[in-house]
Amino acid sequence: MKQIARVSLVDTVVENLREEITSGAWPIGSKIPTEARLVESLGVSRPSVREGVRSLVQLGLLETRQGDGTYVVADDETTIALSNALGRAVDTEVVAVRRALDVLAAREAALHRSADDLLLLRAALEGRASAVADDEVAAFVDHDVAFHVGIARASGNTLLAGLYASFEPSLRDSVARTNCMAVPEGPHGDLHDALYTAIANGDSSAATLAALSVLDDHEKQLHANLG
Repeated sequence: MKQIARVSLVDTVVENLREEITSGAWPIGSKIPTEARLVESLGVSRPSVREGVRSLVQLGLLETRQGDGTYVVADDETTIALSNALGRAVDTEVVAVRRALDVLAAREAALHRSADDLLLLRAALEGRASAVADDEVAAFVDHDVAFHVGIARASGNTLLAGLYASFEPSLRDSVARTNCMAVPEGPHGDLHDALYTAIANGDSSAATLAALSVLDDHEKQLHANLG
């Protein structure tokens, strides 16, 4: 017979704390209970609690703010690992992977989008156009990213939405660095409008083609700026 592995107190603390985070009991942005309260509720020693919290800080789920406390900053270490990898990737690599994800997201969104999803996507497009009229680059980036992340959410596939969310920092940086307010197609977004229309019409083939056109245009801008 195999010996049963003994689980350390620290491992138990880590699992309990992780469960509070992943279950939503401690949402992102919330401050976790004090060390004293955790000791009391978990029934373990201060060193065990301290080490457990430190482990989750190292994983990227928690962040300790000097003199303020410890906050939840993420709820999935896999997404964090992907985000870190994306942060080290070059733009062309990110676009290549996005090509696969965007096509899948567009196709699935056309098949599964809800009325609420369409309202959010339309709002993002309108915000994009308003940002152009007001010459607000930061607002343009916010709405452009919201549009693409919204398509992934509209797919109804939580795994796909989570994977795409990990692209948000690199996507934001990429849009900001492609001289986004001077895109030849017009930042008002004829290509983006076509993508929205295809999704709204439930046309998965047209949505796929539109998503590829948007990425082709974005890649062209990247190369132009790099050149």
